[in-house]
Amino acid sequence: MAVLHGKNILLGVTGGIAAYKTAFLVRLLIKKGANVKVVMTPAAKEFVTPLTLSTLSKNEVFSSFTNEGDDDNHRDAVWNNHVELALWADFFIIAPATANTLSKMVSGTVDNLLLAVYLSAKCPVYFAPAMDLDMYKHPSTENSFQKLKDFGNIQIPAAFGELASGLVGEGRMAEPEAIVSFLEKDILKKMPLNGKKILITAGPTFEAIDPVRFIGNHSSGKMGFALAEEAAKLGAEVTLISGPVHLEIKNNAVKLIRVTSAEEMYNAAHQIFDTCDIAILSAAVADYRPAAIASEKIKKAENEFQLQLIKTKDILASLGTIKKHQFLVGFALETQNEIENAKSKLKKKNLDLIVLNSLRDKGAGFQSDTNKITLISKDNKTMPFSVKSKTEVAQDILHYIIEQTHA
Repeated sequence: MAVLHGKNILLGVTGGIAAYKTAFLVRLLIKKGANVKVVMTPAAKEFVTPLTLSTLSKNEVFSSFTNEGDDDNHRDAVWNNHVELALWADFFIIAPATANTLSKMVSGTVDNLLLAVYLSAKCPVYFAPAMDLDMYKHPSTENSFQKLKDFGNIQIPAAFGELASGLVGEGRMAEPEAIVSFLEKDILKKMPLNGKKILITAGPTFEAIDPVRFIGNHSSGKMGFALAEEAAKLGAEVTLISGPVHLEIKNNAVKLIRVTSAEEMYNAAHQIFDTCDIAILSAAVADYRPAAIASEKIKKAENEFQLQLIKTKDILASLGTIKKHQFLVGFALETQNEIENAKSKLKKKNLDLIVLNSLRDKGAGFQSDTNKITLISKDNKTMPFSVKSKTEVAQDILHYIIEQTHA
């Protein structure tokens, strides 16, 4: 799973023997592609050093409201802003969470930086209890668990096993691997596209004239790649079929299939379409291809050269004819009568949504990092948007699809 890739995770470490495991937890989170910052209670430093966690996270570790100044260099103390730390985080994990810290979280006691960050957090907060068996079963601790869950915090269940006291029972902090797995599964099940399979096409197609030359267009593939990345972030299982572009996918939840010609893209799309829930065809597929491909490079001879072209297969229209349960989205790049032409394409190709962009609009079209779109629904409702980055455009498109498919 790649649900943690690019996420900002704040790890809160409290003063329990299980704090030594946080070195492994930080390492696992980094391997998952997360950005990790650590905030410790003063007592936690007795069990694991800030240097260890700083080295593994590649970030400064925070344990007090200020960093001491350097009198020799006339530097004043620096305030560690607990609000900024809290707002930075996409997720906050408190592990180990001792009985003492859990009680303070319930009562709102703020006697260290970690608790100030907790009370300022607007992101989901996970806590992994770690304490001895009798402490874990004590009514006050069970009350803390329930109160924290009532507040909306998420408890990562403690494990059963040998405890620091020598007793065997419940209270052992979940292993780092179990914490990461719990986090991934919990995040994934709450994502709006969890369980959805999405097919996306991107980029141009190149239609060979001879072994050297081809017919193509200026599509960069940026819009399709942005759609794939954003759909994966929302929990979808994404297959991206891309024509020849120089872009790479950063999220390993996206399966990338590279093709060259319209025929190859047609075949790949038809292999996948039957099992997908949503198909977004943003590729700029060539409308024509040479009737014959020369086996050798065509030599420059005459002043004029005639090339016979024939139509390529219409991938979007062909999928529209076999559509069953799928939500099918097409793109229209127009230069005149934009709305009318897009609506005609929407109906003719049996689409559920068409994304219109015009070459007349500044900031739209091929190669650009921005786009300006108008969404047109099946009932001909027109929804124009301002110029945005292609990542933001992808988010707008996907949010509309989610609204329609979850209605």
